[in-house]
Amino acid sequence: MRLGRSFSVVLLLTAGVVWLYHGVLSSLVRQWASDDNYSHGFLVLPLAAYFVWERRAQLAVARPRPTWLGAAVLAASLAVLLAGLLGAELFLARVSMLGVLAGIVLFVWGREHFRILLFPLAFLLLMVPLPAIVFNQIALPLQIFASGVGETAIRLAGVPVLREGNVLQLPTTTLEVVEACSGIRSLVSLIMVAVTLGYFADQRIPARIAIALSAIPIAILANAARVAGTGLASHWVGPWAARGFFHSFSGWLMFVVAFLALVVVQRAVARIRPASGHDVPDAAVAA
Repeated sequence: MRLGRSFSVVLLLTAGVVWLYHGVLSSLVRQWASDDNYSHGFLVLPLAAYFVWERRAQLAVARPRPTWLGAAVLAASLAVLLAGLLGAELFLARVSMLGVLAGIVLFVWGREHFRILLFPLAFLLLMVPLPAIVFNQIALPLQIFASGVGETAIRLAGVPVLREGNVLQLPTTTLEVVEACSGIRSLVSLIMVAVTLGYFADQRIPARIAIALSAIPIAILANAARVAGTGLASHWVGPWAARGFFHSFSGWLMFVVAFLALVVVQRAVARIRPASGHDVPDAAVAA
């Protein structure tokens, strides 16, 4: 009976959140489908759902102790939603959805359930696109950095090159490191992959954080290597090597290389202090 009531409550609350956020959710899905920078959002939801399912044994034995703190979190999140809708700020409206979910967990079930579900709730942040102003502030420095590293690598290879900002002038062609080539696309996606890898590969919180943080320099350096490779290919093979299939394929190839670098980091972190018998998976606690 208790399981049936809990399922009914979850179903009703899910329906309520979907009804309240149907416009926000539809715009979010449309952006995932149209913006390659955030196409990984389609993977975040099923992964978060799996993380919740993995904790089903803990949730089954946890005692519900509702707290009014949840009502406060819920009210604050709804206020953020209203501010986002009135100000046409999608980021606020989308983030408020996660606050609403956290508030519901606290208000209906309590702190113990919230502690158990904290990671899946936090993981959902990875599906929310950054505000445009923040995105642009990150993308421009990445463009300049990739251009600078590309210039250095191309010159070391013996190819004359002149850089003006994010534009590389070679004897046979001119390459512009545009926003799409800044590396922020692979950076955002690789962080999601790193968090997931750390979760499954290591139970230690510091190790998971280290793996997740390593995605930042790995993604930046991988993109800089891609820029350098594209410049050299366009000079040695032809300008067509910087466009079309080759350009797209090089992006996928460097993402695979970046993922392999993440695996190397994970193995190195695991060797610092191998997980002991006391390190048990989150889902196994209280099972």
